[in-house]
Amino acid sequence: MAGWENSKQMENTSNISQFIESTLLKPETTFSQIETLCADSIKYNFHGICVNSMFIPFAKELLQGSKIKIVTVVGFPLGATMTVAKAKEAELAIQSGADEIDMVLAIGALKSGNTELVKNDIQSVVEASSGKPVKVIIETGLLIEREKILACELSLKGKAHFVKTCTGFSGGAANIDDILLMKKIVGNSIGIKASGGVKTFDQAHKLIEAGASRLGTSSGVDIILNKMGSNMGGY
Repeated sequence: MAGWENSKQMENTSNISQFIESTLLKPETTFSQIETLCADSIKYNFHGICVNSMFIPFAKELLQGSKIKIVTVVGFPLGATMTVAKAKEAELAIQSGADEIDMVLAIGALKSGNTELVKNDIQSVVEASSGKPVKVIIETGLLIEREKILACELSLKGKAHFVKTCTGFSGGAANIDDILLMKKIVGNSIGIKASGGVKTFDQAHKLIEAGASRLGTSSGVDIILNKMGSNMGGY
């Protein structure tokens, strides 16, 4: 449909770097670390970087002339921010130079059965993002299966462009079963970002085969080097 389907799930994973959003969201992150993140992303040709919004202008300057996308987070990491604040946060992030938004689902509202609030929360961020891709972090580690299904359905209704597994701050991690479940619900209409504990090439490859169209990881360089080592060993 919208082209989110991987080309035969990337066949030999030769282009795995283009699935990676190299991520650095720790509260103690420094400008020097962002500089290294950007340099590595250019070196290994990652799809993008994912940083807190404070670093957007700095990253934009460092990535000038490259095709690397700047992804930032909204309502992070709890998802319990007021909808109007999430929307404004997204708007300001886009104005500052962000190319994509990763927003955290209103998890408590979902668990309370307030589906209208959840859908409107998503839709408000999408509308505030001026057509830029919006990913909804459903925080799989906090949800039971029927809640994961509902979160994906509401993300579709809210016109999000991706669903994403985890923030990495509330437990849980990207796993094959969750990706398969998410893929079953969203099909090829929107993308799926696997995030949380993605550390090796083999793991990344299996997540992509299961249906992930992006990988959020702080181990992007290690994954690429791991891939190179695997190829040398006849993987």
